Amino acid sequence: MKPTLKTSDSFSEMSVPETGCLSIIVLGASGDLAKKKTFPALYNLYRKGFLQPNEIHIFGYARSKMSDDELRVRIRDNLYCRYIIKKDTSPEQSEDIKYVSGNYDSDEGFKLLDKEISAHELSRNTQEGSSRKLFYLALPPSVYPPVEVVSKSAHSFAYETRYLSSGALFNNAAKNSTRERKRIMEMPDFDYFKLWADLGGWTRVVIEKPFGKDLDTAEDLSAQLGELFQEKQIYRIDHYLGKELVQNLLVLRFANRLFLPLWNRDNIANVQIVFREKIGTEGRGGYFDEYGQVYLIADDVLCLVAMEKPISLKPDHIRDEKVKVLQSTMPISNEEIVLGQYEGYTDDPTVSDHSNTPTFATMILRIHNERWEGVPFIMKAGKALNSSKAEIRVQFKDVPDLYHAGKKQGRNEFVIRLQPKEAMYMKLTVKKPGQDMSTIQSELDLSYGQRYQDAVIPEAYERLILDTIRGDQQHFVRRDELKAAWEIFTPLLRGIDEGKMKPLPYKRDSRGPAEADELLEKAGYVQTHGYIWIPPTL
Repeated sequence: MKPTLKTSDSFSEMSVPETGCLSIIVLGASGDLAKKKTFPALYNLYRKGFLQPNEIHIFGYARSKMSDDELRVRIRDNLYCRYIIKKDTSPEQSEDIKYVSGNYDSDEGFKLLDKEISAHELSRNTQEGSSRKLFYLALPPSVYPPVEVVSKSAHSFAYETRYLSSGALFNNAAKNSTRERKRIMEMPDFDYFKLWADLGGWTRVVIEKPFGKDLDTAEDLSAQLGELFQEKQIYRIDHYLGKELVQNLLVLRFANRLFLPLWNRDNIANVQIVFREKIGTEGRGGYFDEYGQVYLIADDVLCLVAMEKPISLKPDHIRDEKVKVLQSTMPISNEEIVLGQYEGYTDDPTVSDHSNTPTFATMILRIHNERWEGVPFIMKAGKALNSSKAEIRVQFKDVPDLYHAGKKQGRNEFVIRLQPKEAMYMKLTVKKPGQDMSTIQSELDLSYGQRYQDAVIPEAYERLILDTIRGDQQHFVRRDELKAAWEIFTPLLRGIDEGKMKPLPYKRDSRGPAEADELLEKAGYVQTHGYIWIPPTL
């Protein structure tokens, strides 16, 4: 059944099969991100069967001069299959990858790229308006193609797409003159993205974090993207939102009766969201110095921990609740921030000797609503520390000491280990085995490597790229969410840029500045000494 134009000049909602060829265009194809994350994710999706060889073609675009074969050689060492596949395929050696070299600040390269994409679509006999294009910007925002360049290079192609797509949707298309069809397409409420979608085609763009440097630059970036794409076409990717246990948060919180009455200020003393790395900025000092550690604070994860139950699992309903969390977050107090910079950071030749950029940050966010009033959310992120891990730690309040007067028991904690070795465990006080009535700290443990031995957990980039192809924006950042987050952090960043806040020095392979532990203690976090969670072995 072909889509038809209703008398109200609006098009009916219908599901149209996506039969056109799929072109994935990786801008920044010669960079580390593309080499280490984007191409391996596409490779595994290909090997698993989520991307079909008869419909997909990958285009790499970058400034580096190289051939198609040289690009394949460049990425091959980072390709590995995480799945057991009976049929051997080698997409990195096939003709499914095409490389185009060009600059980002001129339109010559983009014209050549457009020519290659169009030639591929023509070779696949793709119906006009049914082609699918995914642009993956594996680039820092500083080198994003200017709007005028993209607009100029895409103008001719975009107009033809609008013309051909709309012509197929009018009942009397053959009778309409070229002038009349052009007049209709240029009407203010003419939605050629909707027309294209009604033929099964689409264009989507993936934007990598960081989304700007502060509120102003983020808004400028959003405005520039808004000139080229609708919000439903933009996928702002934060790879932590693709982690298995981050995606488990909604199910965990709202599908288990155990947590429903406990997840509030009456029972929870504090929440920590921690991202620690042993490595420093080796090889990336200049890039890191431009943004710093604060932008790595995982406000997206905070939202999933603190949000109210959405009315459905539709992407916008979930993202509506995330925005409410950020809008309810109070300005950060300078007394509740500790910044650090590891010794030797400025030895990097790409970093200024007088850099004020923090490589460590601990701060307390406070959410002003009925559920979380008075509960500190402790956000921690740092490099060159004594361990690497990412986890969410929910610490519950003390219980009355009924049986051991004067002896304080360790607090219950619910810990979600995002990486490494995905796990969830609840720290409990139990009776120590033996004759005496003495207590000990132990845990109820769900370690994924032990419980789900046959399951292969997708890498975050695999999951998020597949979500983009499927048109599911649930795990991506919406513009109003981005704006609300930058409104929280921009005053802090300006204080750092102006030199009003100085990072404290700390040694490599340490916990970070001692003042950070003091801040945790002031916030009410109680550490259980003598207890260490040990991941179970198979």
